[in-house]
Amino acid sequence: MSAHFDIAYVFDYFVKLLPYLRITAVIVACSLAIGLGVGLLVALPRMYRVPVLQRFSQVYVSFFRGTPILIQLFLFYYGLPEVLKSVHLDVSKVPSLYFVVFVYSLHTGAFLSEAIRGAVGAVDRGQVEAAYAVGMKGYQAFARIVLPQALGIAIPVFANLIIAVLKDTSLAFSLGTMELTGKAQTLPTISQHFFEAYLSLALIYFLICFALEKLLAALERRMLRHEARPAAETRAARGRKWLNRRFPAGLDLPKEGARS
Repeated sequence: MSAHFDIAYVFDYFVKLLPYLRITAVIVACSLAIGLGVGLLVALPRMYRVPVLQRFSQVYVSFFRGTPILIQLFLFYYGLPEVLKSVHLDVSKVPSLYFVVFVYSLHTGAFLSEAIRGAVGAVDRGQVEAAYAVGMKGYQAFARIVLPQALGIAIPVFANLIIAVLKDTSLAFSLGTMELTGKAQTLPTISQHFFEAYLSLALIYFLICFALEKLLAALERRMLRHEARPAAETRAARGRKWLNRRFPAGLDLPKEGARS
């Protein structure tokens, strides 16, 4: 039975949990970096309709998007060593952190492949054709025209995925990885102040997610700043058009503060 609530334990556990944020950050950073490469490799066959690889990428995306990540962790952590034993490769002594990063990378890659495919498809095809018309090669058109716009389009999806991966790392403790959630479970075993430990854990996750949300929103505004000026010019043009209809040529516009 848990002890009575004591707010002092909230601050105490908050400080004690912070060093384990490094493990969570490593899982998130490695998963996103590797997953981005995997997602790009998986998205390319579907964008360019490569016959065999396209079907393989569809199965890969369907599996990792259609099954819970906890089941994926168990399948690879307990099943992969057994499969590799058949080829005389023993990975049973590999730290669980490597399995966690491996599974999260594959899981993240499936979602990133869809984000990449959708973002590239959202770029106007006419711009690519115009790039070819001025003599650009295929990779030049992709790097200079498609990629900058696709990144701006994909940032909201990418931001949501970062926050989702951060929260999903709380399942890594099921394999014995001592990250934030794993440590939060072991800290109050003596004091029995479990509620305070989980409250501290929730505060840490909330503060990190809030900071990431603001940072990525600022990055999105910066990446899409080229669209802000045309939008403003469009609003100004609509305003001038309305004024021309409301006050035809030859009539004086009402002075500021004048009564109708």
